[in-house]
Amino acid sequence: MEHIIAVYKPKGPTSHDIIDEIRRITGERRVGHAGTLDPLARGILVIGIGREATKQLYVVVKKEKEYIAEIMFGAESSTDDAEGEKTQWNVKEPPSREIIEKALAKFIGKISQTPPVFSAVKIKGKAAYRRMRKGEKIELKPRAVEIKSIEMLQYKWPILKLRIVTGPGVYIRALARDLGQALDVGGYLSDLERIRVGEFKKEDVMDLKQLRNYKCCN
Repeated sequence: MEHIIAVYKPKGPTSHDIIDEIRRITGERRVGHAGTLDPLARGILVIGIGREATKQLYVVVKKEKEYIAEIMFGAESSTDDAEGEKTQWNVKEPPSREIIEKALAKFIGKISQTPPVFSAVKIKGKAAYRRMRKGEKIELKPRAVEIKSIEMLQYKWPILKLRIVTGPGVYIRALARDLGQALDVGGYLSDLERIRVGEFKKEDVMDLKQLRNYKCCN
């Protein structure tokens, strides 16, 4: 096989787990992905299978991504998602929908964003999350990213649901954290689904079972 395909990653496995599974299915060692999904996230993972396909993944990485995100207010997390240790905030009055919409507007466009310390960002060649797990104290620098649009889908305190379209390099966990701080209520990402990467849409992807059947019959 020599293809770029999109598969649907469920919650639980890492992106690397999916790569390993595809290597087993296809028998091809040269397999890579364009854009990591955290274990607690689900959705589209674009995969390159074969030497030429993996060489082209850098093009996919730069394309638009679309997410459905759920943010939990009232607490912060050490990992900026549901996996980390939580710190509760003393919220006297939940923000109104109007206040949240005004706060969200400030995150649209080209912004400066600091990645989560538990992320795959490299520090001297080693992923930040690996350094954190070894007890190292690290500090990541802000970087320029672009959030193209944010649509509020649903809000009932303490949960906010958003549709977000981004350029490359945006961490939705960081957006959840920064929005919670901007509203002075705390916040972390409680659920995330990536529904589009460039031209790859949710309805076009394979799950691993379909990929096994495709390999079996082709």
